Amino acid sequence: MLKTLKTSYLSTCGAAYYWLAGVPVAYANNGIFGEVPNLGGPNGDARSIIIGITTTILNIMALIAVVVIVIAGIRLVISQGEQEAVEKGKKTILFAILGLIVILLARAIVDFIATNVAGG
Repeated sequence: MLKTLKTSYLSTCGAAYYWLAGVPVAYANNGIFGEVPNLGGPNGDARSIIIGITTTILNIMALIAVVVIVIAGIRLVISQGEQEAVEKGKKTILFAILGLIVILLARAIVDFIATNVAGG
């Protein structure tokens, strides 16, 4: 069972890698979709404004995840050995760290798309 799971996971990762490696650069600047509309921001186009908003939201979410980790650590310290409170603090820290990892991966994907695919 584990060998089948490992094989399917590796083949899925390999297929995703080859698909992403073959993705051509988007020609949205003057390509098939025409001009990118100017929304009057610092860079002017809609793409940079959307990327900026997405990056800011992900940064705020990462900050919130770190604050949740700190709060859970404080709750863990002041639990005074109550088993239920200790377990709750450990779970909160675990899920906050998992959330932070997901947020950082999302940020990496946004940066990859912004620089390689969207032509920015």
